[in-house]
Amino acid sequence: MNSLTKTEGKLEGKSFPLKDLMKFLIPSLIGILLFVIPIQTKDGITIPVAFFSNKINSFAGTYIPAITVAAMALSVLVSIVALVFKPKGIIENKSMNALFNVSKFWLGARILGTIFAVITVFKFGPEMIYSENTGGLLLYDLIPILFTTFLLAGILLPLLLNFGLLEFFGALVMKVMRPVFKLPGRSALDCLASWVGDGTIGVLLTAKQYEEGYYTKREAAVIATTFSVVSITFSIVILQYLNLEKYFAPYYLTIILAGLVAAIVMPRIPPLSRKADTGYEGTDLKVEEQIPAHISNVQWGLNEAVKKARKNDRVSKIFTEGFQNVLDMWLGVLPVVMAIGTIALVIAEFTPFFTIIGKPFEPILSLLQIPEAAEAAPTMVIGFADMLLPAVIGSGIESELTRFVIACVSVTQLVYLSEMGGLLLGSKLPVSFKDLILIFLLRTLITLPIVVFIAHLIF
Repeated sequence: MNSLTKTEGKLEGKSFPLKDLMKFLIPSLIGILLFVIPIQTKDGITIPVAFFSNKINSFAGTYIPAITVAAMALSVLVSIVALVFKPKGIIENKSMNALFNVSKFWLGARILGTIFAVITVFKFGPEMIYSENTGGLLLYDLIPILFTTFLLAGILLPLLLNFGLLEFFGALVMKVMRPVFKLPGRSALDCLASWVGDGTIGVLLTAKQYEEGYYTKREAAVIATTFSVVSITFSIVILQYLNLEKYFAPYYLTIILAGLVAAIVMPRIPPLSRKADTGYEGTDLKVEEQIPAHISNVQWGLNEAVKKARKNDRVSKIFTEGFQNVLDMWLGVLPVVMAIGTIALVIAEFTPFFTIIGKPFEPILSLLQIPEAAEAAPTMVIGFADMLLPAVIGSGIESELTRFVIACVSVTQLVYLSEMGGLLLGSKLPVSFKDLILIFLLRTLITLPIVVFIAHLIF
């Protein structure tokens, strides 16, 4: 920027009033404060959005499961009406049509999730569905967190998306993100919001950007499964569960190193490398412009940010979009999370399935000289059902080295059906169930040797 006076900023021959600059700065700074800046609470490090979400849960948590069941039932009812009768009020409304006029498969998932939720609330039918480690875990522990996080994040996401912050941030890191990770610069903010907040926030950011045409199918799939990292808060929970708090520094450095290697490798191999470089259906793809050689990254980012912020004149439009985000997530995503998560947890809890498919990891762990390899082998795959399960199973293992490996691998695997997997499959992101299985196994095989090497240096 050549100059910035009290009234006007100038950039590359263009000028903009100070009010336009403020239109970018004020909402963006509020968005950074809410979604990115970590704060210390009595429960540990978190971000304000997650903190307020927990406060709402503390106040109204006992009512949220019932409200969620009602929302799921409404979703199913209106979806059936849309699919069978195709009323004009739904079909001709772009938002309503996208939310309710879904395929038979996704309608089936919504119906199944609603049935599981009703069984869990009233505790009838098979106990394996409503037990505290399956449907009960989802409906009373996970769903309330998602419900309130979706509420706040959905309404407040426009602060990050609509006022130029992604354009500015993307310009700063474009020269790193594109050659190293084969991604646009703006995707770095998704990772940052996930790291200090929650992986679900990263997925929501990615899904919204993809639907608006800022990411191709390949980019959206890579970001959602590679950069929507587990929050530092939940990483600490895993460490505490395995009684390894004193190793936090090497533990988190190991996660960062293994995660970076996976982030470099995964976009270059199938299935992610084979995703099409085309945009979301019905949306024009917005290609990231290259920064001219004679303009600095900061100058270019500021100009693009102000141009974006100028387009948002009506506050009512922002809140309308935010409320639409909330409805999409409450009615479209929660039933799918309940359906997929319950099935995954029932399989993990009541069948030997994960123990059997974990057997191939026993000789691998033995070859890597991991103590108690037979006991640790199931933890390498059971995280696909829920990220906390490896820690639950591994907590009884005596070897600190083995528990350290379990803690690091379970966090770097990223894809687990009870939350992230269900969220990905319930969204419009171009990721299939088969993709999730392959991505989970590949991430495990990529990160495990790195984690083991560092573990042997520490212990």
